[in-house]
Amino acid sequence: MSLRLSKSQNRKAIELASAIASDISGICGDVFSIQIVPPGLIHFELTHSTLATWLQSLVVGSLGGLGAGGWGLGTGGDGGDEGTRGQGGLLKPIPNPQFAVQYAHARCCSLVLLAHREGLIKLREPVPNTSPDFWDVIFPSPIPWLNCDGTLRLNHPDERRLIDELIQVVDNIECPDVSSSVKWEKVALNLSQAFEKFWSNCRIWGEVKITSPELAQARLGLLMATQSVLRYVLEENLGVVAPLEL
Repeated sequence: MSLRLSKSQNRKAIELASAIASDISGICGDVFSIQIVPPGLIHFELTHSTLATWLQSLVVGSLGGLGAGGWGLGTGGDGGDEGTRGQGGLLKPIPNPQFAVQYAHARCCSLVLLAHREGLIKLREPVPNTSPDFWDVIFPSPIPWLNCDGTLRLNHPDERRLIDELIQVVDNIECPDVSSSVKWEKVALNLSQAFEKFWSNCRIWGEVKITSPELAQARLGLLMATQSVLRYVLEENLGVVAPLEL
């Protein structure tokens, strides 16, 4: 914007960018951190606290009103853990994309219930009759998304990729001008593949559970947020069941 306006305003683009950034910071400085980059670009980055609040809302609330745009964000066996990882086969052709998404949803549900049984988290109603819109988490409350220095615990590349996919999908859900033209099967498959990649490379049980329980709980929170969004897309956009188990 500043680059386009610089000629008509007879001002340097970097000066215009600084003025624009200052105005935006005054309105939503707690949502974005803003950096001016020569020759006049404005880079926005969500604050860690904003991401944590948004992720927590996906875990404990319904999708309605939680769109990323509304928040200004629009920029195998279950009895174990690592033993069955890496079986997603992300590089193989997927003959039934909807089944792959349903599988990811069911895996999310089973892992949340496993974490409840093992005491890593505590749910008020641990055995839902149907696929939950959200999880009623008693402990920990809230999910420990942030480190003691206020930075997000989830900084692994596959954690960040999954968060990025969640933002994109929820933006599509909450923006009616966009929603009608979205290819939901492709969107859901991308999200499920990001989940599989996260699940393959970001441990929850084993050593992580023992030495870094807060990180394990934050990863479970990300898993619960993913389940919530997958359920919505499966039932509301694709018109298929979101199974608790397969």
